[in-house]
Amino acid sequence: MISGIRALFSRKPKVVTRFAPSPTGYLHAGNYRTAVFSYVYARQNSGKFILRIEDTDTIRSKKEYEDNILESLAWLGLPYDEIYRQSQRGETYKTYLEKLLADGKAFVSKEETGRAEVIRFRNPNKKVKFRDLIRGDIEFDTTELGDFVIAKSVTEPIFHFAVVLDDYLMGVTHVVRGEDHISNTPRQMLIQEALGAPAPIYAHLPLVLAHDRSKLSKRHGAQSMTHYRDAGYLPEALLNYMALLGWNPGTEQEIFDLGGLVKAFDISKVQKGGAIFNEEKLRWINKEHLKRVSKTDFVREAKARIGSSDRARDLGWNVTDDAVLRIMPILVERIDTYGDIDKLIFAQDLDYFFSEPVYDAVSLKWKGEPDLSSAKKHLEHVRAALSALPDKKWNEEAIKAAIWPYAEKEGRGPVLWPFRFALSGKEKSPNPFSLSAIFGKETALKRIDEALKKCAHANTNQNV
Repeated sequence: MISGIRALFSRKPKVVTRFAPSPTGYLHAGNYRTAVFSYVYARQNSGKFILRIEDTDTIRSKKEYEDNILESLAWLGLPYDEIYRQSQRGETYKTYLEKLLADGKAFVSKEETGRAEVIRFRNPNKKVKFRDLIRGDIEFDTTELGDFVIAKSVTEPIFHFAVVLDDYLMGVTHVVRGEDHISNTPRQMLIQEALGAPAPIYAHLPLVLAHDRSKLSKRHGAQSMTHYRDAGYLPEALLNYMALLGWNPGTEQEIFDLGGLVKAFDISKVQKGGAIFNEEKLRWINKEHLKRVSKTDFVREAKARIGSSDRARDLGWNVTDDAVLRIMPILVERIDTYGDIDKLIFAQDLDYFFSEPVYDAVSLKWKGEPDLSSAKKHLEHVRAALSALPDKKWNEEAIKAAIWPYAEKEGRGPVLWPFRFALSGKEKSPNPFSLSAIFGKETALKRIDEALKKCAHANTNQNV
C-alpha cells in the first residue's frame, strides 16, 4: 500500500503544451512551427496539446483570423485536446488581479500620461534564473524592469499577466515558443511567484528567417498555411518542412510523416541559430511526399485541378479517373506541387493527353531533311511494328523493344522525332514509348495514321 502511494507521488506530471496564437492577422510558417513542435513534444510524452486563442486585443482580433487558425491546424492534422479563448476569461483575470492588489503585490498607479490609471506589479527587484531546454541556464536581474504594468484595469489584463495565469490554471508544464519571448520570461516568472504558480519548463525556439536573414514576416516571404494548401502543397510536406526549421534528427533522414516525427523528435537537438525558410527545399520535400501519395488520392486531386480548368471546359476534355491515372507517372515526374499542374495546363503541355494534337505536316520533318518522304517511311514502319504487337504486350518496354532496333539502324532522330510528334504535336514531350503506352494501342495507331495523312496531303499539294 505504502509503495503504491510512493509510486503515485513519484510519477512524472503529465506533459501539457500549448499553442497560443493571437487572431490579429494570418499566421505564417514561423508561427505554425511552434504548434508543430508543441504538438509533437506533447504526443511523444503521451501528454496534452492545448489551443489558446489570445484575443484580448478586441480591436485587432478578427473572427476570420481565428477561423483561419482553426482551419490551418485541421489541414495540418494537429488536433488539439482543449481550446480556450482569453476573451471569455475576463472574470478569472479579474479575480486574480484583485487578489494581487489585496495582497499588496500589485498596485493602482496614477499615470501622468495616457490612461489615468493602470495596475502595476510590485517588483521585488531580484534575480531570476531558469533552465531552457534549448539554451541552457539563463539569468536576469529584474531590477531594471521597475514596477511594470500588468493590466489597464481589473477587467483589462495585458499579455504578461493573462499568459502566466492561463498557463497556471490550464496546467501547462512546457512552454515552447520563439526566442523573441526570452525577454518576457523574467516578468512572467515574477508574476508566477506572486501567484504561487509553479514555473513551466521553457524551450525557446530559434526564429524562422527570410532568405535575407530578416525575421520571417508578411513583408519578407511569409505566407499563410491556407496559401500553401491552395497552391497545391501537401499538409504532410508542410509539417515535415517546418519540423526541420531549427531541428535536425542527427541522421540522413529528411522525409517524415507525423508519426515518424513523434518518434524521432528530440527537443535537445533543436539548434540555437535562426533557421532560414527556403521555398526550394519545401518544394523538394513536397515532391518527395507526392511520390508517396496513393494513386487514389493523387488521381482525385489531379483530376479536380485538370477538370476545373478553363482549358478543359473550352476544349471539352473528358477528364476521367482512368485518363488521369494513365498520365500519373508523367505528372509526378514533372511537378513539385499540385499547383504545378495549373502551369502545365497554361503552357498547353497537357493538351495532347485529352484532345487530338494540332500541328502542320512540316513539323514531322527531322532537322535537315528536304521533304517528308523520310518521315513518311519511318512512320509507316513504326505503324506496322506497333500494329503487330499483341494487345496484352502493349506496354512501354515492349513498344520500345519493337521500335528501338529500327531506330538504331536508321537513326534515332529521323525515326523517333516524327513518331513522337505524331503522338503529341509538341517539340517537347515525353518519349514516344511512354506516350504510346499511356494512349493505348488504338489511339496511338490513330494518331500515326493522321500523321501519315498529313504527309500524303502535304506531298500532294507540294507544301514542303
